[in-house]
Amino acid sequence: MSRTGHDLSQSQALDNDHAASHRIALLAAAFCVGGIAAMAGLKWARRRQLPAGPADGAPLMRAPLQVVAPVDLKRYAGVWYEQARLPNRFEKACGGTVSAEYTPLPDGTVEVRNRCVRQDGQVDESVGIAHAVRVAGLPGAGRLAVSFAPVWLRWLPVVWGDYWILKLDRDYQVALVGTPKRDYLWVLSRVQHLDEASLATELDYARTLGFDIDQVVRSGAQHAPA
Repeated sequence: MSRTGHDLSQSQALDNDHAASHRIALLAAAFCVGGIAAMAGLKWARRRQLPAGPADGAPLMRAPLQVVAPVDLKRYAGVWYEQARLPNRFEKACGGTVSAEYTPLPDGTVEVRNRCVRQDGQVDESVGIAHAVRVAGLPGAGRLAVSFAPVWLRWLPVVWGDYWILKLDRDYQVALVGTPKRDYLWVLSRVQHLDEASLATELDYARTLGFDIDQVVRSGAQHAPA
């Protein structure tokens, strides 16, 4: 090989080395930038997943809610009076007594008949259906799905709402009912006017579960004669 050819070979080798070094540098830079972006994205996602805390600044209690088990739906049947609730669009017009009547049906489902006395004295009534939702390892768990949609729409999952019995006394006289996202909550009692101490006990327990009790409103039943 001539000297000129040798010099060209060395020059090409140097160019190849420079190109390879450049590619490696670009890959390293891309890796670093990608890693930083991935970590930033992960931190952002984690922040997005963190729920807002209770209004009073209490520590977050976001463990999955547990339901009462077992619940005898035949004993649970009958009339319950609402004592307190988290505000919801379904009961905006309710200014007086609010009640729910549960009637077991032969097919294993439960008829749900909700009534509320409006602020103008008129009575609103809604009739729906509920069925038990199985929970692995908890036979008879107090987890129900409720729908007030027409029969022909009940095949749609979206028309069913959660009804979780979170607390229930042994005599089936007072119940705390909520939803897993903690956006709905009701205190129910067999009597129209539950004493203040008992109601406070239920609400205090709901607070420990992570419900925003500062937003709770008292039902009209609280002011009705026993």
